[in-house]
Amino acid sequence: MWSIFLGPGPVAAQDTVGAATIRGTVVQGGGGTPQIVEICVAGTRQCVETGPAGHFTAINARPGRHRLEVRTRDGVTLVTAEVEVHAGHTTDLRLMLPEIAAIATSVTVSATERLAPDEVVTSGVLVQNRDIGKTAGVLQDVSRYVATLPGVLTGSADFRNDIIVRGGSPLENLFIVDNIEIPNINSFANLASAGGTVSLLDVQLIEEVTFLTGGYPAPYINRLSSVVQVTQREGSRDGFRAKATLAYAGAGGVLEGPWAGGKGSWLMSARRSFLDVFSDDIGTGGVPVYYSFTGKIVRDVGQRDRLWWTGIGGTDSIRLGLSPETEPGSALGELDIRYAGQRIASGINWQRLHGSRGVSLLGVTHSAAGVDSTVKDLLRSGGFGAGTPIEDVLAAGAVTFREDSSESETTIKYDLSLRDVAAVELRLGGAQKLFRNQYLVLSPLGYDGPFTTIPDINPINVSERIGPTQSSAYLQGTRHIGRRVRLTAGARLDTFVHLGTSRTRVSPRAGGSLALSENVAWNASWGVYHQMPPYLFLVTFPENRVLIPARSEHWVTGLSWAPDRNIRITLEAYSKRYDDYAVATQFPALSFANVGDTFDVRDILYPMASAGSGEARGVELFLEKKSGGSWFGQANLAYSRARHAGLDGIARPGAFDRPLAVNLVGGRRLGRKWEVAMRTTYLSGRPYTPFDLGVSRSQRRAVFDLGSVNALRFEAFFTLDLRLDYSFLVRDREVVAYVGLGNVTGRRNPAGIGWDRTGNVPRIQGGISRLPLVGLEWSF
Repeated sequence: MWSIFLGPGPVAAQDTVGAATIRGTVVQGGGGTPQIVEICVAGTRQCVETGPAGHFTAINARPGRHRLEVRTRDGVTLVTAEVEVHAGHTTDLRLMLPEIAAIATSVTVSATERLAPDEVVTSGVLVQNRDIGKTAGVLQDVSRYVATLPGVLTGSADFRNDIIVRGGSPLENLFIVDNIEIPNINSFANLASAGGTVSLLDVQLIEEVTFLTGGYPAPYINRLSSVVQVTQREGSRDGFRAKATLAYAGAGGVLEGPWAGGKGSWLMSARRSFLDVFSDDIGTGGVPVYYSFTGKIVRDVGQRDRLWWTGIGGTDSIRLGLSPETEPGSALGELDIRYAGQRIASGINWQRLHGSRGVSLLGVTHSAAGVDSTVKDLLRSGGFGAGTPIEDVLAAGAVTFREDSSESETTIKYDLSLRDVAAVELRLGGAQKLFRNQYLVLSPLGYDGPFTTIPDINPINVSERIGPTQSSAYLQGTRHIGRRVRLTAGARLDTFVHLGTSRTRVSPRAGGSLALSENVAWNASWGVYHQMPPYLFLVTFPENRVLIPARSEHWVTGLSWAPDRNIRITLEAYSKRYDDYAVATQFPALSFANVGDTFDVRDILYPMASAGSGEARGVELFLEKKSGGSWFGQANLAYSRARHAGLDGIARPGAFDRPLAVNLVGGRRLGRKWEVAMRTTYLSGRPYTPFDLGVSRSQRRAVFDLGSVNALRFEAFFTLDLRLDYSFLVRDREVVAYVGLGNVTGRRNPAGIGWDRTGNVPRIQGGISRLPLVGLEWSF
């Protein structure tokens, strides 16, 4: 009988071609004598022979379950039990062959583990479906779970899921779903944001998420801070299945089944929010309403080809502002905000296996988003007279901002992976992007936000259609030197064409890993990244049309230790340097990186220049225990400092500079039916800019003291969340019911600072207190 054992390795992470790979070592007997045999994926021509050390290099395979054939020199062929392999991951095997007399006709698989593509050496975490679906307090939201990982902070308290990665703006994060690059995967988002309130992605469809926080290699398109890559599972090939869900994100269902005689599958999900069923005002002036849809179709064509289509879409609307339920003194009581948005993303991908040494992926994808919003300032029309009907106040409000804009992006991309090319693994590819953006942006009364002491400056009147393009190509090579050293190097070439200008940037990247022992490795990476500002910024003011891509340079190094196949401990230090960042020309102390992301896009539209700089440094300790027993969890401790400079060149604390961050996430099974989970987070106080009280009171509006940008800090952030699951059967079908309580202590963590224009006084804006949650999942 043979046994397959797996040694520890680096964190799993998807590659750009989405194929599964299998590699390992074959030894015999208790002494571990290397064996020379042929290893094949059963039913295919994907074969490779082991070397003198018994090691066989990676074999390409389709994602799914496979048996391996082991062919000895004596003509004996043995077949393993099924081994599950995953898109974009390497499954590393150790095959132990007993003495010849004891050989049976089958191979026993005792364990499996997924490893990273060789070019990914630092700053990566694999997030599994269970992590997102079961963790307390993350509301089954990808971004909210990612915010519990090392190097990540929440951009806002409670209401939004913006993520800040190693001191960067939320707009610096790349989202990829099934090889589709999506500008924003969330509902209730504008065209210059990367966050929202609820993810469009249904956790029931997510297989896993790869999160890279720095030093990622050349195949990934430029973003300054991180890559969030989502793989959605394919549908059932065994028969029709259905599941109904009811949770914070809404009510919905999942349907799936086989097609083409089991050579393919289909999967679809639909969800809708349900708060409007119970109320027409939750205290914000209205109720959020959203719909989201996801579908995936997979088809195997012969032994070499695989096609899949993925589609994601959503619509949402909300009213914010004055109503009978609005909290007295709230800034919402001074406004009337109407918002409607929609976004779609779809793509078809063709994957081909080129023997056992190569795999390619051709993708044609399209994404689009639109926003229609109006903001009225109710105080500019005379305020609230005693006894004035709310309807009259709303009708008389002055329109301060109007947007009816859309953006679309069509991409053709090709990626090719070749193994053992002069002992080097090569990855190369390219992409062509075509944008079609149409903007209607009006701010007829000008800007009187908190950054200016002069009211009503910078009126906007934009009605324009633009068609930017972006072309890119990359080459990446990875080589092993012996069994201990792995080196990788590559570069990207990107050309940005917009508004009559063309900018070409080269982004070199490199990394290396040295195995210090069987389960300890030292890793290091370096890379340069470039990213254009949002196109909405470029069209609003003439001087913004010459903005150039911002630049970020990453240095990362650290140690990883895997004492067990389900346990990993890493210690990493990083330095990230920014240049050519967009900064305000009228407010020299202000960098866009210091503003962060905001749903109120008018507050971040002003004349800019690509003259900002910044730096973020930190160290992170991460401990992870994957589910595989009665409990799972992860803990991390991070210390960091982020500084950004505006046009005046003075480095100031970043808007999300929280020096100390501590996260603890975990869960435990209590018998066969019960499971408990918890999450707790502690963050140093977030910096904020105080108001210039004299100017603010005289003008009866918020005006920041720009001589003290981010000079003060709120009190520390702390939250504790709990969740309890109970599983039972109804007519032999599993039902999971769960209850949870967010922010158990009731602490009102500060979310920001605002100005009560009615009382003409500043107010600290607090987050949500305790938040009860109830959910139900029923498979039938």
